[in-house]
Amino acid sequence: MVEKTGRPAYLQIVDELRAQIRAGSLPPGTALPSIAQLCERFEVSASVVKSAISVLRTEGLVVGQQGKGVFVREAPASAPEPEPSGINAEVLDQLTQMRASVKELGDRLAALESAVFPTRK
Repeated sequence: MVEKTGRPAYLQIVDELRAQIRAGSLPPGTALPSIAQLCERFEVSASVVKSAISVLRTEGLVVGQQGKGVFVREAPASAPEPEPSGINAEVLDQLTQMRASVKELGDRLAALESAVFPTRK
């Protein structure tokens, strides 16, 4: 069940599923519960669950197979990541700053929504 913390429900679901994937509770190749099962488990609508799954897909943690379901992605072979240099390092630094700003804005928006809509799920 999602909590009334001001954090969007779909992100709470993402956090829980991501933690289960990283902890190995949902190992690579395992199917996620169905949308209906996740709706019942978290007491949310299908659109909220679909938004959470979309985030996990974007993060590369799960992959959907038409007509079969959504599965935890197999871990890619670990290749050493190249060290960023020159312009790449500058771009990565800017991206890091932008992500932090977006996260801060999201947190502020969540706090504002909870103040304006205190009984909203």
